[in-house]
Amino acid sequence: MSQTLAEKILAQKSGQATVKPGEFIIANVDIALSHDNAYPISQQFATIDSTVWNPERIVIILDHRTPANHETAAQQHKNIRQFVKNQHIVNFFDVGEGICHQVLPEKGFVQPGHLIVGSDSHTTTHGAFGAFATGVGATDMTMVWSTGKIWLKVPETLLCSFQGELPSLVSPKDCILHLIGKMGAEKGNYKAVEFTGSTIDHMSMDGRMTMCNQAMEMGVKTALIPPDACTQRYLQKKGITSYQPVYPDSDATYTEHINCNVESLEPQIACPHYVDHVKPVSAVTGIPIHQAVLGSCTNGRIEDLAQAAAIMKHQCVHPRVRFIIIPASRSIYVEAMEKGYLQILSRAGAMIVNPGCGPCLGLHQGVLAQGETAISTTNRNFKGRMGSMESSIYLASPATVTASAITGKITDPREVKK
Repeated sequence: MSQTLAEKILAQKSGQATVKPGEFIIANVDIALSHDNAYPISQQFATIDSTVWNPERIVIILDHRTPANHETAAQQHKNIRQFVKNQHIVNFFDVGEGICHQVLPEKGFVQPGHLIVGSDSHTTTHGAFGAFATGVGATDMTMVWSTGKIWLKVPETLLCSFQGELPSLVSPKDCILHLIGKMGAEKGNYKAVEFTGSTIDHMSMDGRMTMCNQAMEMGVKTALIPPDACTQRYLQKKGITSYQPVYPDSDATYTEHINCNVESLEPQIACPHYVDHVKPVSAVTGIPIHQAVLGSCTNGRIEDLAQAAAIMKHQCVHPRVRFIIIPASRSIYVEAMEKGYLQILSRAGAMIVNPGCGPCLGLHQGVLAQGETAISTTNRNFKGRMGSMESSIYLASPATVTASAITGKITDPREVKK
């Protein structure tokens, strides 16, 4: 029976020749990822077991409240460190290493054909490498820590083809925002989405990770891109040469085929307070902003910082705007520093903060006050997401965010570059 990429991976991980949508399976997990929420998971785990199934396949990366922003967070971090020590978990990355979804592939834990579960909804990011990667709740993760297995329902798969060359200053973030606006926030509920097409073929791993990360806002269970030469080059740089890539069958059955031509696509923006409230930037230009954020597990990678520096060169941040730059990892921070990107941005008036999730959850490093407006490369703009319930968040690409930081209002980046 012909199968999609998601179906093939789940068949392999459940020890079956084939699986079909709607079927329930028990699958073997390759990597189990957690962050600060490892604390409540460890509390649950202590009630059912005393030793984790495999201390080398559990990865814990502190990134949400880093450095700790209050005593409770500090105590939880302390407890996580003790749990890691007691369980002999070797793959632990403390505060400052970066966002879990960036650090995981950087450290070589993500490979094509893997089944990766994470106690964070944006674990879908790792589907960019041809893995089945999905977020799970604390109870499910507790059982994974204990058994190395998870039960899943095999999802239906949407095939989404992006065709054409991206116009200048239009990015993968604009592609995925356009798709979410077109399909709606619930189109992908408990479905897999497989990205293909000439646009994807020419997209960097940074861009592919952005696509698979933000796809979660369509409700998908997982988002996948079949591995190719781009994937191979990335993995080779990490010293990974031995892995088993999985590919969809050419005659696989998909629930729906979605086609997007990007040749005439303009920068996109998700307006308050819904991720699928997407418009072309030309429809909302001129709205004043108070804060601009470039970072998060969606954007904050080296090509995002490079683009921001190129736009900001010889420019200044508007005096009304707080422009917060958050490199997605320590590695990216160092590379951006060595290449001069952070120097350009800092001299222009931006604030460079430590690698981590920053203001994405409205916890610290950029909480919005009542009546304030932010434009951000983060992945969610729900009411109150970044602070006050009376604030507003617009989601956009690094280019659009940077251009808006310069002018103090929502701006088409193509206008700033002229």
